[in-house]
Amino acid sequence: MEGESIQKTSKKSSRKSNEITPTGHPLTFAADEVIVSKTDLAGKIKYVNDTFIKVSGYSEREVMGMPHNMVRHPDMPRAVFNLLWDRLGRGKHVFAYVINLCKNGDHYWVMAHICPSFDADGNAIGYHSSRRKPDMKIVNETIIPLYKKLLDIETNETSKRIGLEKSMATFDKIFRAEGVKYNEFILSL
Repeated sequence: MEGESIQKTSKKSSRKSNEITPTGHPLTFAADEVIVSKTDLAGKIKYVNDTFIKVSGYSEREVMGMPHNMVRHPDMPRAVFNLLWDRLGRGKHVFAYVINLCKNGDHYWVMAHICPSFDADGNAIGYHSSRRKPDMKIVNETIIPLYKKLLDIETNETSKRIGLEKSMATFDKIFRAEGVKYNEFILSL
């Protein structure tokens, strides 16, 4: 199935992103639509566009002030977000394939570009994310198998910390084998 969730082929994750149960049903949106959100430094939502509202199924009132991870699908490996937050914390932008969870439990894949937002004095004040419909061939052939591998490593360890460390080591090994850095790897797909 196009854009299936990883959970169908992975062991059940012990992590909970929220109380919504994934349905396994993929949702798509038009290639010319861009999902936009802005958060403060703590990741609390400060702005969403109409496409975010339409695709996620939440109202603007439901998301404002909430942690952005309210749309995080439990199939997202923690290693991806660890890398993402590390780059953002150093003032760098990041590209990532992300599976998000709709209010009704459906899911949607995005190619996210996330970057810090700065005030006039150059101080980080939050984050801006623009997400587009990804190439589903890349998602199905490369990203889902990669994320399944990382998620299996994370969930098969008794310690979440050790699982994350091993997952990150696997992620790093892939980049070294390709001779690229993370953003280069993602953009080369």
